Amino acid sequence: MSNTLFPVILGILGLLSAYIIYIRVRSSSEGEGRVKEIGDEIHLGAMVFMSAEYKRLALFCLVCIVALYFSLGWQTAISFLIGALCSGSAGFIGMYSATKANVRTAVAAKEKGASDALTIAFFGGSIMGLTVAAMGLVGIGVLFFYFGKNVETIHAIEGFAMGASSVALFSRVGGGIFTKSADVGADLVGKVEAGIPEDDPRNPGVIADNVGDNVGDVAGMGSDIFESYCGSMIACIALAASMTSAAITNLGGNQYMLQFMPLALASLGIICSLLGIITVKIYSSKSAEIALRYGTIGSAVIFVVLSYFLIKFMNVSYGVWIAVLVGAVGGIIVGLVTEYYTGGSPVEKIAKDGETGSATVLISGLATGMQSVAIPVFTIVSIIFISNYFAGLYGVGIAAVGMLSTVGITMAIDAYGPVADNAGGIAEMAEMGKETRMITDSLDEVGNTTAAIGKGFAISAAALAALALISAYIEKISVADESFVLAINDPLVLCGMFLGGIFPFLVSSMTMTAVGDAAFDMIKEIRRQFKEIPGLLEGKAKPDTARCVDIATRAALKKMIAPGALAVLSPVIIGFSLGPKALGGMLGGALICCVMMALMMSNAGGAWDNAKKFVEKGNFGGKGSDVHKAAVVGDTVGDPLKDTSGPSMNILINVMAIVSLVIAPLLI
Repeated sequence: MSNTLFPVILGILGLLSAYIIYIRVRSSSEGEGRVKEIGDEIHLGAMVFMSAEYKRLALFCLVCIVALYFSLGWQTAISFLIGALCSGSAGFIGMYSATKANVRTAVAAKEKGASDALTIAFFGGSIMGLTVAAMGLVGIGVLFFYFGKNVETIHAIEGFAMGASSVALFSRVGGGIFTKSADVGADLVGKVEAGIPEDDPRNPGVIADNVGDNVGDVAGMGSDIFESYCGSMIACIALAASMTSAAITNLGGNQYMLQFMPLALASLGIICSLLGIITVKIYSSKSAEIALRYGTIGSAVIFVVLSYFLIKFMNVSYGVWIAVLVGAVGGIIVGLVTEYYTGGSPVEKIAKDGETGSATVLISGLATGMQSVAIPVFTIVSIIFISNYFAGLYGVGIAAVGMLSTVGITMAIDAYGPVADNAGGIAEMAEMGKETRMITDSLDEVGNTTAAIGKGFAISAAALAALALISAYIEKISVADESFVLAINDPLVLCGMFLGGIFPFLVSSMTMTAVGDAAFDMIKEIRRQFKEIPGLLEGKAKPDTARCVDIATRAALKKMIAPGALAVLSPVIIGFSLGPKALGGMLGGALICCVMMALMMSNAGGAWDNAKKFVEKGNFGGKGSDVHKAAVVGDTVGDPLKDTSGPSMNILINVMAIVSLVIAPLLI
């Protein structure tokens, strides 16, 4: 049992490493005068939003804890509390660090050059990545140490995933509504109507846009990956705990080792992530793209090799390593496919279609997003088939763990993007010069690609994690009812599948409407300031940026409640009204629709965004041309797709799956 503490120890080591990196970032110059003032405004805006958001989240979590305490016992309730605290802490720490790193990246770009700017931006993201991995290891590791010793209490750990998923959903949806309402408003009025550059200090919505990058793309994304990371591990633990003796024998004959396996792999993953972070630092003197790619792929390769020896040492079936291998390779394939559709020739075609107006830009972008679904889904299907063939449903969960084990470096590279983006905005607003902006733009360009890859990675990981959780739900029901089967010709199952397909569309509609409504208010406010503040457009007066931050904050906090409540309550309502078969069908229908919609929306939005940037480089007329205006419209439509509605699909299916798994004993 002493080995059980290794994940906790390595998690603490990860947190310590994150703190050391944070000290390194804080030791860099944050500039003075206008640049420091802008950095402080962004930091304060993000802190105010997170504080208000977490107060509302605390009330929601309190209700859930009380309900779990009286229905499933104190163990599940305390697990939920720890999961919520770990998820919230990971998002908050990452966001706090990112808002300190962005201004320092801009200053480093001006004073020291591209290599130092890359290091600080990447280190800012690394704090997020290591914190996500470490918090998951510490939280689940402690609960496994106390509850994993007997069959009666081990299922209480599932409450951790429910707590993490609940916080992640609200953080992702709330942050996404905030960032896109500000982004859409600032772009449409500033770039299209007023004809001023992006991140121009005269634009009242720019500070809110930069705040949104942190609360949405850093804190929200961190919570998103955290819940998939933890959900995949807990699904494997639940599957191992519900296995038949024959299945246990096929996988090595040691049930405890199978339960501990996901924690052991994640522990190895955080070590490989640290090696990847060091690799990026070593190659930072070359190019950002080379350094980040070496770090990501290098850490994944090292992890796959070392996991073979770990699995062999634990006397577990060779098939488990095959599942790890296909999960890790599948994640890389999905990332590369996403990179092609959001940064390759499809982007240039979308930009060219802008020659005939915004309508053809929209048509081309939608077609690209739809086409981009095929290969990732085929990859996910291949992962499921191969891992199930070699290690059963347990292998599907392990494939998700294999994909997510190096989350420390994966999340670091994803969070690097918003830091670099913010640095470019600060450089523009503080008028730090063209050379500085060229450096930050080059970092931001790579960051856009890494962010798109991160979204594809997050979707595929969420799909596998959700499937593992659904499998654990089926196994738990089957233990009590051997006749339980989800047959497609069963009317209850079929009804459930159709009901499940509704939820992704409803949540997408809610989140897109929320962005549209908030952007409407933001646009009116920016227009008002341009009209009523004398000398604002001439650069002789300062905009009221706090007013725009307040509009985005109020909209996000108000509009995030309905999608979150829908995700948490729908499994409870369907499960208790129509029964476990209908609930199982609902989860299957929701899984398919969520994955398809998430891929389509994220990739279409990313392609529109990069098509706009391709035009801004001077292609097809460059900035200010009719093609540019058409591309901006496409980007504006794509913004809520890729940063609000699309990412919310990942968490939606995981929340529904983990809630179903937790309430399964009550349905029996």
